[in-house]
Amino acid sequence: MNWPRIVIPVFCLCIWQASSFMGMLPEYKLPSPVQILDGLESLITIGMPPGHPLHWHIFYSLHRVVVGFFSAILIALPLGLIMGWSKAIRQILEPIFEFIRPIPPLAWIPIAILWFGIGIKSAAFIIFLGAFFPILLNTIYGVRRIDPILIDAARTLNASSPAIFTKVLLPGAVPSIITGIRIGIGISWMTLIAAEFTGVKSGYGLGYMIMTARDIQRPDLIMAGMLVFGSIGFSVDIVLRLIERKIVRWR
Repeated sequence: MNWPRIVIPVFCLCIWQASSFMGMLPEYKLPSPVQILDGLESLITIGMPPGHPLHWHIFYSLHRVVVGFFSAILIALPLGLIMGWSKAIRQILEPIFEFIRPIPPLAWIPIAILWFGIGIKSAAFIIFLGAFFPILLNTIYGVRRIDPILIDAARTLNASSPAIFTKVLLPGAVPSIITGIRIGIGISWMTLIAAEFTGVKSGYGLGYMIMTARDIQRPDLIMAGMLVFGSIGFSVDIVLRLIERKIVRWR
């Protein structure tokens, strides 16, 4: 067991708690770890706003992320394979994507609300934009770094283009694709918060919950919501790493 990874965070939490107990850290600005845990219990049992328990906020946020993120995968993955494979297509599409890519997903929020209104469609669109480019660019990179000898060998064996895609390009690009997915899911969570800050129809969502806690000046609930976000993001990343180890055993 890697003890420093456990001991150092626990030590920092103890220092934090002791500083709050001695009044060195004002509770109205930075609640103690114990207060944050109490706030988490309140979110679970009472909810924020009252009657809106934490598990429903998590459910609706995950729903928005799943719709936007998997839409990005469904489009970015095959498009990245094609652009990595075909120089002509890459030269046509690359200027368009390089023009759009630097625009922050948050800058699209007014347009998303104008196009789709306030709801899951606009939130999913913002999440889609956040996840799309990391997946696309890493897929292109993964395809382009494949040894051309492997592709020529497949052609020598009379492999069809679909067979080359599925047997050579996709397996060879998997490590880069997973890296893009890991980056994309992180950006998806960040854009989700911003999308939910603008408002939600259902009254549920972790971002909406945090904004409501801010309006009533409850920093303990705000940081409890941040703790939930971090825990979910950390768990998702662990799952992706496990999947990567299973799929890319030869690395």
